[in-house]
Amino acid sequence: MLYVVQTALELGFMYALVAMALFLSYRILDIADMTTDSGFVLGAAVSVTCAAAGHPVLAVFAAMAAGACAGYVTAFLQTRMGVPSILAGIITNTGLYTVNLMVMGWSSNVSLLKQDTMFTLFRDLGIGGGFYKMILAGGITMFAGAALVWFLGTRLGLSIRATGDNRDMVRASSVNPVFTITVGLCISNALTALSGAVVGQYQKSADINSGAGIVVIGLACLIIGETVLGRRSMGRNVAAAVTGSILYRFLYAMILKTSIVPIECLKLVTAVVVALAIASPSLREWAGLQKKKAEAKKRRGQSC
Repeated sequence: MLYVVQTALELGFMYALVAMALFLSYRILDIADMTTDSGFVLGAAVSVTCAAAGHPVLAVFAAMAAGACAGYVTAFLQTRMGVPSILAGIITNTGLYTVNLMVMGWSSNVSLLKQDTMFTLFRDLGIGGGFYKMILAGGITMFAGAALVWFLGTRLGLSIRATGDNRDMVRASSVNPVFTITVGLCISNALTALSGAVVGQYQKSADINSGAGIVVIGLACLIIGETVLGRRSMGRNVAAAVTGSILYRFLYAMILKTSIVPIECLKLVTAVVVALAIASPSLREWAGLQKKKAEAKKRRGQSC
């Protein structure tokens, strides 16, 4: 049981970076960025390939740079070419499939057999004992979360937040929304690639299909966390992304351990959870309306 909890925490921290990325693109910029799936694979491919060449730490920064480039392409298609945001993400996502194959040497997967990773380097420092993976993954996520909260409080970060709220108002305030959207999507995809980079070195492999459904999982983590902690401040929003990711991984682990739901149905369960979570405000409003109707009907019956 301890192993299950530890693994859930490790994966929860690593995949929380995707939830943070979706928080920035989906919640802040109000853009449904479909680059996420292939951006995650891009981060893993670059990270594992660079680590195989003997540069596990540099691999993380290279993966983030590659993710930022993917975000720039999506932003360019959207802001300069007039492509709708969701289609821009789909186009970039499709093109990245070939790019990811190129990065992995035209192979569908690449692995680290006896090469060092940042996890083995951290273990050799003698920090954390058997929990060194969880400590490193948690440290990376906490640092990224703190950096994101700080950035969103800067002048540029506030401009990005304002762009998502009202693009016309931002333009009238002499702030270029093209620039803020581009920066926002670059940072968002850099976070996604960072998640892929950490997961790739954690699993010592990168697979061309490892990003399938990541955007749905990230949304599920984000919405679960927001349901638990709410959305009151930037710090709480980022904490919600981390909390939701950890809770999702615990739920995932419990389902696998108890076999309540067949493994083949986990994607369907995730999709249903995300749909219900997104629709929860409308469902609560509908339930309240039905309750008021029932009370009004009851009062009419009593008056008669």
